[in-house]
Amino acid sequence: MPTLNHGDAELYYEEYGAGYPILLFAPGGLRSQIAYWHGSPSDPKAEPAWMDPTVALADRYRVIAMDQRNAGNSRAPIRATDGWQTFADDHIALMDHLGFDRFHVMGGCIGSTFCLTLCERIPERISAAVLQNPIGLAGNRKTFDESFRSWSQEIRQSRPELDESTLNRFDRNLYAGDFVFSVTRDFVRRCPVPLFVMPGNDAPHPTAIGEEIVDLAPHVDVLRDWKGPAHKAAATERVRKFLAEHTP
Repeated sequence: MPTLNHGDAELYYEEYGAGYPILLFAPGGLRSQIAYWHGSPSDPKAEPAWMDPTVALADRYRVIAMDQRNAGNSRAPIRATDGWQTFADDHIALMDHLGFDRFHVMGGCIGSTFCLTLCERIPERISAAVLQNPIGLAGNRKTFDESFRSWSQEIRQSRPELDESTLNRFDRNLYAGDFVFSVTRDFVRRCPVPLFVMPGNDAPHPTAIGEEIVDLAPHVDVLRDWKGPAHKAAATERVRKFLAEHTP
């Protein structure tokens, strides 16, 4: 298995195709892993409502997909100081390891927030970002509280040494804020990276958040009808066109 040892984390990743690099962040919340591009997190055997970029983009790009720390085949400690920047450190380390100075990013669900974190952290290295089903706070705090509670109960079954106070701090570091959690509205107003936004339409992925990103960002395109089999082919072509327009 291809893995990167980054500090005390072991990060699993896969590569597809050849060409300009694009780094993928799968849906699934804190369970974000490569498999969720191929199948729905709630039903892995069901066809997902979204394109699989490991297939749809591999004819033009070198597609790098990864399991996030403590998801899928990746492992890492969990500390009270961990947060969005901890994940960003992993992402930067992986692309440094592979030797890519510039690259596109694409994220679904929590992956959209990972994308925006990198757009703020290393904007000079991100040539374009696709934000599919972005998460965010819009009258849905309970949704994220319940999601984290479910994840923490699951992870403590395999790692009973984790204490509740550490997990509570980790939760606050991730979700205590508002908007998309990792960056501010002010940053999105001045974000230099071109964004392609595919707004969601359910509790974790409120339409209002996707539309607010569209309203704020200075370099933005949007596709509102993208979910489901009826839209998948057209959505794939729109994503491919956007990426091609911004590939150096």
